[in-house]
Amino acid sequence: MTIPALEIRDLVVVPYVGFTDDAPGTEIQNRGRAASPHGPRGGTGPGGVGNYQVTAHQLSSTRAFEFLPRLGRGDRVRVEAGGVRYTYRITGTRETSFRSPRSLREQRAAVPGRPGVEPTTAMITLSTCATLEDHAAGNYWSDEFDNPEHRIDKIGVLVAVAPAG
Repeated sequence: MTIPALEIRDLVVVPYVGFTDDAPGTEIQNRGRAASPHGPRGGTGPGGVGNYQVTAHQLSSTRAFEFLPRLGRGDRVRVEAGGVRYTYRITGTRETSFRSPRSLREQRAAVPGRPGVEPTTAMITLSTCATLEDHAAGNYWSDEFDNPEHRIDKIGVLVAVAPAG
């Protein structure tokens, strides 16, 4: 994964069967890589119709998504997989709360923010912990994996598909 606006180049994204920020995903992130859950409770793969979900740490390990909160509307995200380059354009930001089942359903939905809606396009959700933001607000809650209450999600849509390289 490459995100020019954040100077992220060739970040390794590890796909796994699961859901955002579960134990296997957290373990992947702790090794400095980004995690991409898929399957019945996760998202789709790169370029797939639905929600391609990618999570990485903001503050620990390699701090892969340290500057994700700065990613803005119109910024591009490139993902190379299987000899194909997928380019997504960021369209918005949302906040997810680990303490809210509804908020988690919205984050993990095939159409981000809209559980139950059938997807018609390929989308991406880039997600990282809002540790600094929560602590600044006096919120020190964390789950069993040390994830803070909130996550910052950047949502995008697929705008181009081309051969990699």
